[in-house]
Amino acid sequence: MSDVENLIDTLALERIEVNLFRGVAPANQGPRIFGGHVIAQALLAAYRTVEERLCHSLHCYFIRPGDPSVPILFEVDRARDGKSFTTRRVTAIQHGQQIFNLAASFQVTETGLEHQEPMPDVARPETLADDPDEGGWRRAIEMRWIDARDMTAPQPGPPIQQAWMRALAPLPDDVPFQQAVLAYASDMSLLSTSMRPHGVSWRTPGLQTASLDHAIWFHRPSNFNDWHLYSQRSPSASGSRGFNLGEIYNLDGRLVASTAQEGLMRHRPPS
Repeated sequence: MSDVENLIDTLALERIEVNLFRGVAPANQGPRIFGGHVIAQALLAAYRTVEERLCHSLHCYFIRPGDPSVPILFEVDRARDGKSFTTRRVTAIQHGQQIFNLAASFQVTETGLEHQEPMPDVARPETLADDPDEGGWRRAIEMRWIDARDMTAPQPGPPIQQAWMRALAPLPDDVPFQQAVLAYASDMSLLSTSMRPHGVSWRTPGLQTASLDHAIWFHRPSNFNDWHLYSQRSPSASGSRGFNLGEIYNLDGRLVASTAQEGLMRHRPPS
């Protein structure tokens, strides 16, 4: 397990001013920074300016590809501190330009009416094999697919997919950090849901993909040391964009978060 990425180190931030933080990305991520990494660090930067409140939702845009060879600066705007809700805006900067921005809302813990959709009835993670495609720097998160497919020769299928996910290295029992890890993992595989009906994958020649925006609603605290089911579906694709929705459940069947993402899905087959 020596190759397992420790997210405590990966997502660490250095405070360089009251509202300014610096983070880095692993050098082996590839030519651009993984989107979930920037989401997680931006959320943690916002948390460094919030007291005794938990994030219930975030919305973000990916503006430019991130450069893993240089640090990322996270500038936090303390938009509002209300009696029950706090709002923060975070801008991620590299080479003097915005690469990403995030708006997050935090709430004082309250009790109230509750309901949820039931978790899909699927195979349990202990009965499934690890995903061989999730190697290298993504070893921070272990994935086991309910309906795995061959990414080298994908066949058209329904615009739905499901996978179990968990952190491989131990995480602290800290709600803000657990939310950051969930945010990190939520960007893994979601865009590929909209590729399924078209028989393409990120390995398909001539297919250009990138996350454009991402949203998360945190419904209940969770512990990503344990398995979580990521149930995903794509209601629509058009204009070279794929739209995807996801629900994340813990092992007890509790819905802990919901996600939404639109991504670039431009297909220009080689001539």
